[in-house]
Amino acid sequence: MKLPRLLAAVGLAVATTTVVAASPAYAAPPDISLTAVKAHLTQLQSIATANGGNRAHGRPGYLASVNYIKGQLDAVGYSTVIQSFTYNGATGYNLIADWPGGDPNQVLMTGAHLDSVTAGPGINDNGSGSAAILEVAKAVASTGYQPGKHLRFGWWGAEELGLRGSQFYVNNLPSSERTKIKGYLNFDMVGSPNAGYFVYDGDNSAGTGAGPGPAGSTQIEQVIRAKFTSYGITMDDTDFDGRSDYGPFIAVGIPAGGTFTGAEGTKSSSQASRWGGTAGQAFDVCYHRSCDTTSNINDTALDRNADAIAHAVWTLSEVPPTGTTLWSDTFETATGWTVNPAGTDTATTGAWERGNPAGTSSSGVTTQLDATVSGVNALVTGAAAGASAGANDLDGGTTTAQSPTIALPSGATLRLTFQYYLAHLNNATSADLLRVRVVGTTSTTVLTVTGAASNRAAAWASSSVDISAFAGQTVRIVVEAADASTASLVEAAIDDVVIARL
Repeated sequence: MKLPRLLAAVGLAVATTTVVAASPAYAAPPDISLTAVKAHLTQLQSIATANGGNRAHGRPGYLASVNYIKGQLDAVGYSTVIQSFTYNGATGYNLIADWPGGDPNQVLMTGAHLDSVTAGPGINDNGSGSAAILEVAKAVASTGYQPGKHLRFGWWGAEELGLRGSQFYVNNLPSSERTKIKGYLNFDMVGSPNAGYFVYDGDNSAGTGAGPGPAGSTQIEQVIRAKFTSYGITMDDTDFDGRSDYGPFIAVGIPAGGTFTGAEGTKSSSQASRWGGTAGQAFDVCYHRSCDTTSNINDTALDRNADAIAHAVWTLSEVPPTGTTLWSDTFETATGWTVNPAGTDTATTGAWERGNPAGTSSSGVTTQLDATVSGVNALVTGAAAGASAGANDLDGGTTTAQSPTIALPSGATLRLTFQYYLAHLNNATSADLLRVRVVGTTSTTVLTVTGAASNRAAAWASSSVDISAFAGQTVRIVVEAADASTASLVEAAIDDVVIARL
């Protein structure tokens, strides 16, 4: 991790943090051997010891580190390229390794900087990230994994001098090649001795730093969080603040993410209570010092992060087979839908909520069903019955609910299905409605049902829409209901939303 410097960082509830439903697993990621990762760290330490105590840009220890990792990858079948560049009067090197196969138009890239500062061997910063992604790359070969996306790994030079290697790589990629990289995973310091557990803040949910990453960064964040949740660990956000090699990638719109165990910052009491370690002490007391040796590693943190890297690579490189449900919501649990996401709703009662609807009727017309399509909950306008049929119906204008982000695979035939109803009495007009939209880089209305001056009883109906035009995008589903004319009795509901690859 380079020295701090300023970079131009290129239940429903209002404003809740969204959570994407977990993608199905098609191939289980392997357990990455801590012993194997630490063996690479021992080799990097030996290289530094034999070359003046460091592995810095322009020093012989750095090129020796590149050659060591290249030899490991060549031996298991990777296609490797050493890319040279010049900075500060010295030659630097990036190592790029491609695994054969996968869709060449959908590249998942994983990277770590390999250089140290001149003051020390840089075993945590960043031998730890370099060794962990090396062992994950070797696991791809040893397990016979056949990813849907093309896998590429990168080890960057001169990161400590300002992201020079990764910047050179990105700047020299033709635009047509940049667009093929669908995600970049960055791992810089993943074994800090007083370890923290941080994930890059893809959606800027913390509301700090330089803002969210490019579309798709949230999915990367959530995949990583899911793995640490399985450890019983709640991660904290870390900003895209320009301190590591994701910077050049997000500057050109490539989604990014990764983990970090902390550098010179101080662990708080709250963090120590959740993660262990010592409050009031730096995450890495040997940050950028000569004591950043193989003794400066937290084995538990390194082991967890190595397995999380494998989890992210396996999960994000899968291209789901045909006939696969990519995302679904039955509303039985809270999955991160947001009510009034733009802050522009005008409804005074009957806003969207996830709940168990109570049956209501007026003048013999059922306006809200007490039966959902599946389970006990649905997305409804005012779930409670109230003192009368009109007590909790939609009144006063519009209510909107927005799904969490949903990442869709490229080149796929996709179909959205859902169940719905709009019910009203004969005092409704065509200004009353139920509308469903899919919102990505563009917005498409996939359903509009309008009211009329007649009774319409609640009855579940099904909608099935081709949304293949959104393949390769990160989208949200937006549902809107309105009682927008004279006072009328209006109710709406949505249930069993599914996106499938055909």
